[in-house]
Amino acid sequence: MSTFTTSDGTEIFYRDWGSGQPVIFSHGWPLSADDWDSQMLFFRDHGYRVIAHDRRGHGRSAQPSGGHDMDHYADDLAALAEHLDVRDAIHVGHSAGGGEVTRYLGRHGQGRVEKAVLISAVTPSTVQSEANPDGLPRSAFDGLQAQLAASRTTFFRDLPAGPFYGFDRPGAERVDAVVDNWWRQAMMGAANAQYDCVNAFAHEDYTADLAKITVPVLVMHGLDDQIVPYAATAPRTAQLLHDGTLLSYPGYPHGMPTTQADTINADLLAFFRS
Repeated sequence: MSTFTTSDGTEIFYRDWGSGQPVIFSHGWPLSADDWDSQMLFFRDHGYRVIAHDRRGHGRSAQPSGGHDMDHYADDLAALAEHLDVRDAIHVGHSAGGGEVTRYLGRHGQGRVEKAVLISAVTPSTVQSEANPDGLPRSAFDGLQAQLAASRTTFFRDLPAGPFYGFDRPGAERVDAVVDNWWRQAMMGAANAQYDCVNAFAHEDYTADLAKITVPVLVMHGLDDQIVPYAATAPRTAQLLHDGTLLSYPGYPHGMPTTQADTINADLLAFFRS
């Protein structure tokens, strides 16, 4: 397996396939680089070098007792880019991975980056407040942690079978293989990392990070996202960016890179080539 070790001694697993302009993928909570299979194969076959890592405490990466916060995640992403010496990269982040990409750009600059994409991202904030009335109440995130602590395996079966992919919507056809793959990835990670990561993506504010980003950024979000509400995130993110473009998808769920991979991949490719 390909790994590197961060400055605090954490071993990070990554995939690095193909050649050409590098595209680096940052996965959502509580998954792994495997969640990008459809995208990595597609873009490798379209002439890109595709890279994805397992966030610390997730997948095949080490499971340290600490460091499960966005600053560490951004530093790990920066260390990956430096380890592979990538230049003119395109960064793509889904959900919590969108927060990771945003914090990376805000914290480490854009010297190695040409473009970025935020898919169903947690930016600029997800918690309900006076400034963000469409956000989720803090109790919703407390509930995630409580369910994880009570029975991680049950919770990680129920979430993808329901709102994550929109399989709970009337007329939706549940795909058992997709649910099983989500559960498999989630159970590979460490419970402590996944528990703490909820705080990392739920209670952060990325407004200052977004304001620093000057490279072109594509913001993609489903209007039927039940995990990260559209109104609280995507339009506000696009407005805060210097060069942001918003693509909205009626009826699409949070996990649309999997359930609507053909559409998402085509739109990503058009942005990469623009």
